[in-house]
Amino acid sequence: MDEENPLGTFLKDRRRRLDPAAFGFSGRRRTPGLRREEVAQRANISTTWYTWLEQGRGGAPSPHVLDRLADALMLTEAEREHLFLVGIGRPPKASSASQDGITPRLQRFLDALPLIPAIVVTPQWDIIAWNDAARLALTDYSTLSKDERNILRRMFLDPETRAAQLDWDSVARFLVATFRAETARAGENGRAAELLAELSGKSAEFAAMWADNDVRSTGEGVKRIRHPLAGPIAFEFSSFSVDGRPDLKLLTYTPAEENDAKKMRRLCQAPKGIGRGRAERSRS
Repeated sequence: MDEENPLGTFLKDRRRRLDPAAFGFSGRRRTPGLRREEVAQRANISTTWYTWLEQGRGGAPSPHVLDRLADALMLTEAEREHLFLVGIGRPPKASSASQDGITPRLQRFLDALPLIPAIVVTPQWDIIAWNDAARLALTDYSTLSKDERNILRRMFLDPETRAAQLDWDSVARFLVATFRAETARAGENGRAAELLAELSGKSAEFAAMWADNDVRSTGEGVKRIRHPLAGPIAFEFSSFSVDGRPDLKLLTYTPAEENDAKKMRRLCQAPKGIGRGRAERSRS
């Protein structure tokens, strides 16, 4: 990799890997892959501009141009992220479409944790996947709309969710601080702006916490809830990045002590339907 022009080196390498015939281009070639003008044509940018990018001239491209180049070069998600990192120094902003679900393999992993609640969340704290242990211990997310599956909204606007927290203020401040950090990392995001405006207008407590300008990473910690059937339960939570999905985090909640583990075993062994309904919607 050319240390002085990593973007140009990466673009050149990827276009040379492509088969011209697969894109309807023909003719004799002295070098393998697509020509510069063919990549420019596919990306709907000028050949001159594309040539400058390969040569390290003309300044940094916009995210929109990088998106077009990623499509033109048929890049994988990992390659697309690398293109943004070498092009503008940050990963691509996650599209709303990419937040709609997870891979079946990741869902199977969640389901293989019978006693450990696990959820997958976006930078805006929208929950997009969960396992059965999370349904029993936290919330039956399948009964909620997409808007209702936002942890920030539930924590500040739903009285039952608030009442279920043994230390609401600490949890709320943690969520706001991580939301600020993730929003800055992801760049301009319409979803984040919409959520910020709604919560600032509807919750004076959220507005005050946001004005504190605290920043935190999700990391790990302890979560304590009041479960309507099992009583107080403490979990040690950990966060993990999802490979190839910079927009997502996996959160696992391991019972903190043996007594908490016993409560989870009783919940998970109870007949289906136990714990559902109004009470189960309130522990996020």
